[in-house]
Amino acid sequence: MTDNETRPQDAELEAELAGVPEDLKESGAAGHDTELAALRESLEVAKQDVLYAKAETQNVRRRMEKDIADARAYAATSFARDILSVADNLARALETIPADLREDDKFKNLVTGLEATGREIEKVFGNHGISRIAAKGMPLDPHQHQAMMEVPSAEHEPGTVVQELQAGYTIKDRLLRPAMVVVAKKPD
Repeated sequence: MTDNETRPQDAELEAELAGVPEDLKESGAAGHDTELAALRESLEVAKQDVLYAKAETQNVRRRMEKDIADARAYAATSFARDILSVADNLARALETIPADLREDDKFKNLVTGLEATGREIEKVFGNHGISRIAAKGMPLDPHQHQAMMEVPSAEHEPGTVVQELQAGYTIKDRLLRPAMVVVAKKPD
């Protein structure tokens, strides 16, 4: 192709520019550059917006997955709190049965049944991740124990749990109910 021959694209461009004054022809190239730069900037902004939207979508998905897992793991929390009082009452009932009645033939089967029920409750608690909080002899932990009283004690370190008034429980890694305890303090 020689200099005198024009390419088809050049011919189209010349036809478009035929009616355009010379001063606008020169500013058109600069205008195209400015327009191109603005479009590139818009494209970068749009890419950033897409990346932020993808990140936000991932965060929302992770939060939803965590919420679903928590809902499954802790769905029985309210029911478990309610059933704890039943377990407490059963334990109290077993504790109040005198030793002579435990050996009596008339009550022996009743006591055996109550003890079996207590074991079954503990087994079900274990199956659902509900465990009893260690209290007696342990240092007071305000995240697990609720101190109800302090008693002077020379044989225990101050701040040590000396008596458990009500058992505390956790469900998985969350506190279900704090243990209500009596704590030792220095004797006066």
